[in-house]
Amino acid sequence: MVDPIPQPPDPALVLADVRRALVEDFGSGDVTADLLPSAAQAQARVIVREAAVICGGAWFEACFRERDSQTRVDWRVHEGGRVAADEVICDLRGNARALVGAERSALNFLQTLSGTATVSAQYADAVRGTRATILDTRKTLPGLRYAQKYAVRCGGASNHRIGLFDAILIKENHIAAAGSLAAAVKAVRARHPALLLEVEVENFDELDAALAVGVDRIMLDEFALDDIRRAVARVAGRVKLEVSGSVSLDRVRALAETGVDYVSVGALTKHVRAIDFSMRVTL
Repeated sequence: MVDPIPQPPDPALVLADVRRALVEDFGSGDVTADLLPSAAQAQARVIVREAAVICGGAWFEACFRERDSQTRVDWRVHEGGRVAADEVICDLRGNARALVGAERSALNFLQTLSGTATVSAQYADAVRGTRATILDTRKTLPGLRYAQKYAVRCGGASNHRIGLFDAILIKENHIAAAGSLAAAVKAVRARHPALLLEVEVENFDELDAALAVGVDRIMLDEFALDDIRRAVARVAGRVKLEVSGSVSLDRVRALAETGVDYVSVGALTKHVRAIDFSMRVTL
């Protein structure tokens, strides 16, 4: 059974991303496309040059339709679909100036979000069969957090909190400012009792302190593999455990096999390598 592809963010957010990108690119106008007759029509197709997970269709289409509302995009692969190198992804028809003008912005979204979805799929595949879920982080491209977190889900991984508002994560600086881990937990519980509360710990003393005060999840930061196994045994299922720090694709399977519940990976959204796409006008 194929997992359903998640819905993109609110269309208003997609449109805001697209309009910001188009203003950035067009400025006072496309001085190169002025060579084309204003009413000329054209066809084009997009080819992917490497194996990938496709993501970003909503942003891609919106770029063209902001320039020509009658642009037609016929997809040959569904969102979240896995493709091989040199496959045709979609065909387009519309105003020629709109097609060549919006091309770069549209492909920028497609290559970036497909890159995020592709690496997310690699990590999700690597831990398949274990109890661990791959999570993203807040290490996203500024202004594209909702887009990238959507791409993570398209790749088969899951989202950590969206931002600072929807879950609590107490880290070392919060503990230092509050005076102690217990004081930080008590203060934030009083203000936001309904939110998930997670504490990041760096050693076993902090792990024991987090267990003592009662939290929903504990993040083991930069723990060695043997120490993660010890932590899993010590917690014994009383609270969900997450590991973070120095997580690479060649190490993630070993981390997952320790028995933790989550592995958070900043590289899903931070170390973005764009997927190679090419758009060619065919008529």
